[in-house]
Amino acid sequence: MSDPASLAGMLPFDSIGLYEQPKPRFIFKMPRVVPDQKAKFESDDLFKRLSRESEVRYTGYRDRPPEERQMRFTSGCREGHTEIAFTATGTNLQLVFDHSPYNNRGCDFQKENGKAHIVSRFIMNGVCVRWRGWIDLERLDGAGCLELDEERAAIEDAALRDQIERYNQRLRDFEDKQRAYREHGEEMRAHSQVHGVQRCHPPRQPTHGAHPAHPHPTHPVHIKPHSQGALIS
Repeated sequence: MSDPASLAGMLPFDSIGLYEQPKPRFIFKMPRVVPDQKAKFESDDLFKRLSRESEVRYTGYRDRPPEERQMRFTSGCREGHTEIAFTATGTNLQLVFDHSPYNNRGCDFQKENGKAHIVSRFIMNGVCVRWRGWIDLERLDGAGCLELDEERAAIEDAALRDQIERYNQRLRDFEDKQRAYREHGEEMRAHSQVHGVQRCHPPRQPTHGAHPAHPHPTHPVHIKPHSQGALIS
């Protein structure tokens, strides 16, 4: 049974339609580590078993002859990688380490004759761990165990806190924008309602006095005086 070496991943987000209100485009990486790595390492049953030194075997090229497997193992160690499994639990590990010829912290062939001493750091089930052990170059078996990598754990904890803070800040910024968008929309709706009422009921002009209504304009009438006639007796 193999275990994942990390919990890194991406959260999907929906695309934006032409007339849709913008949605939060948050690209949030899945946390690489758990919040309390030390507590999990000390309480998890798998870590409890793997933290005790136990037998391990090289698992690469199992269908090849022993001589070729020995050559492949040595070549892989010099390149900075190898594959092992804990015999008791069947847990498989892909070990990657520093293969620089000037740095023996990753793989050391000179520490003990006929053996390769390996130190590999990685993240397993959200916990920064370090595998430390040795493999016999001829039998391709050996012993090793997992240790809590406290130095790497502190670095990953700081990165996790920073990631959560940046995500929360982006979330707060988005909520502020949404609030401003809603307030602006409410103001626009209220403004449009007021103008709609004014168009339906125009205000009356104030009157300062009563004036007689004249449906038609009047014109002055001129009367000509009658001419005096002659009296007939």
